[in-house]
Amino acid sequence: MSVYIHMQTISDLFKFFQLDRPILHPLIAVVDFSQVNEQVYGATKVSTDFYSLICKNYNRTNVKYGRKPVDFQDGSLICLAPNQALEMDNETEEAPELRGWGLFFHPDLIRATSLNDKMKDYNFFSYEVSEALHLSEKEKATLYDCILKIESELQENIDPHSQNIIVSTIELLLNYCTRFYGRQFITRKSTHNSVVAQVERLLREYFKQSDIHELGLPTVKYLAEQVHLSPSYLSDLLKKETGKNAQDHIHFYLMEEAKSILLSTDKSVGEIAYSLGFEYPQYFNKLFKQKTGKTPIEFRSMN
Repeated sequence: MSVYIHMQTISDLFKFFQLDRPILHPLIAVVDFSQVNEQVYGATKVSTDFYSLICKNYNRTNVKYGRKPVDFQDGSLICLAPNQALEMDNETEEAPELRGWGLFFHPDLIRATSLNDKMKDYNFFSYEVSEALHLSEKEKATLYDCILKIESELQENIDPHSQNIIVSTIELLLNYCTRFYGRQFITRKSTHNSVVAQVERLLREYFKQSDIHELGLPTVKYLAEQVHLSPSYLSDLLKKETGKNAQDHIHFYLMEEAKSILLSTDKSVGEIAYSLGFEYPQYFNKLFKQKTGKTPIEFRSMN
């Protein structure tokens, strides 16, 4: 049976890692993992109320997010939003060797800043751990430079500029992560091409089923589960490869099927909407007009 630990504050984080140094700021901490006294025996699930960026190597420790085991390697970075659960399972009685760093900051730190509104744009906080960012030596150095700047600022006496400098450096680090993920999407292009093909096949097959009206419309979550990715990562992958995100792909195949039915049958618009999984015909009408510039009836009459 796994132990579940939820950390609400930076103080809880210090207790978990058995850090005996003083807390420099109640809402943010930089942790050097080579200095912690953490020991994980058996399965431990950890979640927090704060954001976590972890560049870390575990020896002899299985790390899981959801049901997927993850092999941490030097230079792998994971980004966790509040309330995401990370599972660690040390298979030996010997404490694992820990290296790397962690940046942990509470949402209250950025609540009244422009970064707060931008956090939703950093989709990698919704990626699974198995979709970690694998950093080059140069990229590791770039991110670590940001970490050192934050740590240095935390060592200074707090003044009116402290929070702005810390928050702006966090934003800089996150912007670098966005750039590096963009590079990773490019270097994994061959792998991602097969994912694109899988998604297209799934959608073609889905809309050929006779019981769509019972199943309902396909969702991004459904597609992600079929290709073993998180919804956010799949959507970003498709956007990079095709210019359309996952929802756009669903709508494209939906519209293609709708056009075929409109032109090959005399079914009413309501019947077509129902057969395609729509609960209400007006939603189908609205989406069709949005995607094609014409209502279903106008499209049928013009072709």
